[in-house]
Amino acid sequence: MINFETAAYALLGGVLPALIWLAFWLREDYKNPEPKKLILETFLLGMGAVFIVLVFQKAVDHLFPGMTLIAVLLWVIIEEIFKLMAAFFGGLKSTEDNEPIDPIIYMITAALGFVALENTLFIFEPLIVENITTSVITGNLRFIGASLLHVVSSGIIGVALAFSFYKSRTKRLIFTSIALVLAIVFHSGFNLAIIHWNISGTMLAFGLVWIGVILLLWAFEKAKTIAR
Repeated sequence: MINFETAAYALLGGVLPALIWLAFWLREDYKNPEPKKLILETFLLGMGAVFIVLVFQKAVDHLFPGMTLIAVLLWVIIEEIFKLMAAFFGGLKSTEDNEPIDPIIYMITAALGFVALENTLFIFEPLIVENITTSVITGNLRFIGASLLHVVSSGIIGVALAFSFYKSRTKRLIFTSIALVLAIVFHSGFNLAIIHWNISGTMLAFGLVWIGVILLLWAFEKAKTIAR
């Protein structure tokens, strides 16, 4: 049954893990942290992007029913573009985006805002039918898998923006475009592996995500050393 308590539990289960991950990643920028107001705005814009994405994904489902390759690819393209837009209208367009590490922070923040609401919706459905166990399992799996998938895919774009931070506008656009394609390929590969390869695909997908996390941590350290 849908009631305030059910909605509150779902929201807590979706938002709290995202905030835990956000706190973890923000520690990478402890020397010159971004304004809390901008971080909050970017996080909320990431959450808001979910509503727009759902509208477009419903249209994709109508045009390409079933989890076809085209449908999965279009779903991912929509998500990655709107996460990028959330980051742009949040912190990327501000004057606070003033050092190479900042784009990575804002991209990850937007991704975790997206994750927060997306996870809430995933947890909400089993809670409606009072299946607490399924909700807990869903939340835990998304905490270690799908949540980090969004962090890594958006992080790829953030890293491209970081490594091209002092380059010309044209080069930054090229770097970002290539990174967007790589993020889409990575995200699509994760989804397709889980959909078509069952348990082995899931293990492979989760393994690649955690490798991506390690590489992202490495990229953070490299971004801190980039000089004009």
